[in-house]
Amino acid sequence: MASQDSMTASQEPETTSQEPKMISQEPETTSQEPKMIPQESKVASQEPTVTSPEPKMISQGSKSASQEPNTSSQEPNTSSQEPVTTTSSNPSSKYSNRVVLKTILEPSDKWREFLDERVVVGGWVKTSKELNQPAVPEPQQQTTEAPNVSPGHKDVRCVEIFQSRIPIFRSIAKIFGGGGSSHPVREKPEPAIPEPPQSSVAYLLVSDGSSVASLQVVVDSSVAPLSELLPTGTCILVEGVLQEPSTQAKHSIELKVEQILHIGKVEQDRYPLSKRRLPLEALRDCSHFRPRTTTVASVTRISSSLSFATQTFFHDKGFLYVQVPIITTTDGEGFSEKFQVTTVLGKDGKQNDTGGVSLEVVKAAVIQKSNLVEELKRSESNREALASAIQDLHKTNQLASQLEAKEKLKSGPSMKADKPSFYGEFFSQQTYLTVSGLLHLESYACALGNVFSFGPRFRADRKESAKRISEMWMVEVQMAFSQLEDAMNCADEYFKFLCKWILNNCSEDMEFVSKRIDKSSSYRLESMISSSIEKISYMEALKKVAVKFKINEEWGIALTPEHLSYLAEDVYRKPVIIYNYPKELKPFYVRLNDDGKTAAAFDMVVPKVGTIITGSQSEERIDMLNKTIEELHLPREQYEWYLDLRRHGTVEHSGFSLGFDLMVMFTTGLPDVRDVIPFPRSRGKANN
Repeated sequence: MASQDSMTASQEPETTSQEPKMISQEPETTSQEPKMIPQESKVASQEPTVTSPEPKMISQGSKSASQEPNTSSQEPNTSSQEPVTTTSSNPSSKYSNRVVLKTILEPSDKWREFLDERVVVGGWVKTSKELNQPAVPEPQQQTTEAPNVSPGHKDVRCVEIFQSRIPIFRSIAKIFGGGGSSHPVREKPEPAIPEPPQSSVAYLLVSDGSSVASLQVVVDSSVAPLSELLPTGTCILVEGVLQEPSTQAKHSIELKVEQILHIGKVEQDRYPLSKRRLPLEALRDCSHFRPRTTTVASVTRISSSLSFATQTFFHDKGFLYVQVPIITTTDGEGFSEKFQVTTVLGKDGKQNDTGGVSLEVVKAAVIQKSNLVEELKRSESNREALASAIQDLHKTNQLASQLEAKEKLKSGPSMKADKPSFYGEFFSQQTYLTVSGLLHLESYACALGNVFSFGPRFRADRKESAKRISEMWMVEVQMAFSQLEDAMNCADEYFKFLCKWILNNCSEDMEFVSKRIDKSSSYRLESMISSSIEKISYMEALKKVAVKFKINEEWGIALTPEHLSYLAEDVYRKPVIIYNYPKELKPFYVRLNDDGKTAAAFDMVVPKVGTIITGSQSEERIDMLNKTIEELHLPREQYEWYLDLRRHGTVEHSGFSLGFDLMVMFTTGLPDVRDVIPFPRSRGKANN
């Protein structure tokens, strides 16, 4: 074995300079476990020859390469099989030199494939503990037994053997020399041997957000200062060998660190997650850190999977994805609370004012500042002064534009009295954040057939609840040549597809959700898949809730969320579709049924969250749509483009909207939508 070590060192002299920690880290292992020497030396000898940043492939390739000169005939297939396994098991290695922990930890028995592999992993410390290692005794026992020493070991000297026998001679001297004397023999004190500093080991539970499980990372104090690694939230990037735990533990595999590549320190007194088990309500105040918690990370992965499932479902059904605008001039429902978009507010949040300055003075200032800009451009001596002058000129021009608009507004006769002026605004007419993208989506459905969109929608409704806040994401669908029944069937199939997708693709996360959030979450998804949907009319639903809640069966009464939850959870115990609502309860664009009283609209109600999907058949008849706009006194100019779709090539079409955040709530069982939205926006809450 000594010859193998010397051969390795002679073959790769560069190894010593590149990885001194690997060589100096295990001096005692060399004498106690000699079988590990060839394995470590093989790894060390091959690393300088590999330029790939993938450490897992390094270890596999190094094993194969180191065995080729001697065992190529015995293992001819090893080198050809290993790279294939690496590529498939670690897909993210193309963009980073680290191995994603999910690759190692999921499924639960996959870790066996990675034993003794050398990898780089990164993540954030969730919990940690430091244990002192017992002092390793000097190897005296191997040198005291002189008769058993091999004659080949020439480095064992007689002086060392004699020194090891000194305690025996002293005992004999006590017995024969001063055993009976009243004055004991004073021994010559031995020189104090300084004790080596006691080493310690840190056990870190590290998560990179890819899975529910965490990896136990073991770091010796000789590798790095452990005080920098122990605080919760510390980010680390480490390199080491995956191995089975040396002691019994709940973790099946751990990483023995050999090199620290990065440490992102934490200010413990200011880090909010230093306190364990913070309630979800408290985490809302630090939404930029809460993804590091196991609960929010698991919810985020489920949300991501639902998003991918949405794209998969509609892509497989032949739908086209369309992006609808967020800023719009149209009220998507006709009577909703909207956020107004404006650009005439100053830095202090107040409307810009000219401060009584006349237009002539401002115009003169524009000319003066324009000349200054031209002079600075010619000199090219001070670029900072030029940039400042250009910015100042831009502000002065804006002020002049505002004053000109005010002058025109005061002149009056040339302008229409009923048309407001938006002087100083970015847009020439009033704009809002979109409430719904269905109207814009119709224009593409009337040209491309079946389309869908996925994005944020905004409501300035001051009556917020646990299931509705100002900004929420919606999946919106429009289908040409389809009626109300078609939209119902598509919504039912899409909803069940999402439930099945989560059960098939998020088993570990759902297992965690069932343990920590809602025990019935997985069962609820399974029951939605297996049950057939119940379809009832508005009047049937009203009769059932009237008995329970003791209300009058009066036509036009709105069904409250409490009424709808009662139908889905207590009466039918499965998804319920309620259709043919009174026309007054639905948006203006919904098709009027032949009875003249009901609208071709529906709501899908499910247990736990209530209404999760709303849909309708749109009014394709321009005369009926015009009549509804006039009855509701809606601003006709806002909807001229929408009416054009009925003037030119109208067609029957229907669609629906799914509350995506509500779907995440339904899947996870969380009671408040603010805990499933990454950065929730509610009244008075928008702090990042």
